[in-house]
This record gives sequence, structure tokens and C-alpha cells, in this order.
Amino acid sequence: MEISRKNLRNEVLERVKYVKTCVMARELCLLVRTNRAVLEPKDVQEICQHISGLCKEEGCKEPSELCIKAAYALSKADEEKYLELCTQSCVKCGEAKRPQPKKDAYVA
Repeated sequence: MEISRKNLRNEVLERVKYVKTCVMARELCLLVRTNRAVLEPKDVQEICQHISGLCKEEGCKEPSELCIKAAYALSKADEEKYLELCTQSCVKCGEAKRPQPKKDAYVA
């Protein structure tokens, strides 16, 4: 009984970590991309750096690096490069691992 509880606890903690990092990063990225017209470049850079940190925390090195490069391109006023790198980062983020729910989990 205790082993099942520990396993379920570990599963729940993994999902919480996933939401705190991956889900948050994707939501912030979408928010920035859809509202880019009203944000200052420095706002976007700051948010992109935060998103990069979330990706790095989850162990997603490539999306993290692409996000930092996108922020750097924006600092150099290279909007086209920023958009290209940001898109690549989002695609890589979408390919990242997602926790699979267990179908036989039972809690009494």
C-alpha cells in the first residue's frame, strides 16, 4: 500500500514540475507572441530570458538556447531573426517530453 502511495506521489510531483516549467514556458511564449505589438522589445527580451530559464530547469537545452538567441536578436533590432528563432524554440518545446498519465492509478 505504501509503495503505491509513494509511486503516485512521485508521479504527481513530476506533473507539478512539468506544469511549473514546461506549461508555464509555453503559456508565456504564446502570450508574448500574440501580444508582441503592444510590448516593448525590452519586455519581450526579459520574458524570453525567463522562458529560457524555465526550459533549462526542465532540462530542455536546445529550446532554452534558441529562446536566448531570439532575445539577443531582438536586442540587435533583428525582428526577422527573432521570429525565426522564436518559432524554432516553440517547435522544439512542442517536441519535448510530456509526462504520460498512468491508466491504472487508483486512490482510495
